[in-house]
Amino acid sequence: MKITDVSLTLFGWGGIPATQYGRHTGKFGGMSQLGLLTVATDAGVERHAFLGSASRGANLDAESLIQHLKPAVMDQDPLDRERLYQAMSQRNRFTTLRAIGAVDIALWDIAGQVAGLPIHRLLGSYRDRLPAYASSSVLSSKEAYADQAAKFKAEGWTAYKIHPPTDPAVDIEICQAVRKAVGDGFTLMLDSTWAYQYPEALRFSNVIEHLGYHWYEDPLSDD
Repeated sequence: MKITDVSLTLFGWGGIPATQYGRHTGKFGGMSQLGLLTVATDAGVERHAFLGSASRGANLDAESLIQHLKPAVMDQDPLDRERLYQAMSQRNRFTTLRAIGAVDIALWDIAGQVAGLPIHRLLGSYRDRLPAYASSSVLSSKEAYADQAAKFKAEGWTAYKIHPPTDPAVDIEICQAVRKAVGDGFTLMLDSTWAYQYPEALRFSNVIEHLGYHWYEDPLSDD
């Protein structure tokens, strides 16, 4: 079996509300583009992956995907996933991890189709279900976070993750207000989106540990 084509179909996504998830995203909204990646083979197996999001359209990755990744996988066996992933990774200076990941997912999709198994079985099936949590954007006040968390709890969600404004003094008040709103038995998490310096991150961790937060995500810059 050989790969005969790699294509990306773009779809307009309008009406996205103004949203922010931290300093790294800024505010986005309005219009974006989603992409449906298709990898076709000479055996008639044709599988897919998605590319793009509300904050970063697939159009921004499309050109490098077709120009640099498509040649790396054309006429190759799609079941050689690791070899093809390494070949694509060697071109990472000319494309993006998002584009590489999309092609890799499509190759896994082909493998599942050929094997007649869901991908989790190919990966070893550690579990057959996953817990889900609700996640905030950056909201206007601690009251807004508390109200949203309480609303999600009332709807049956069992966990809530905060994306705060990334001002440590404000963020602490938000974490306290949300814990008070949902009670001690509800699972809460904090995603600080790489915003803090080490001393304030450490002080913050002591506060949310006392509040019983389940995890503390990305307090420091990733480098």
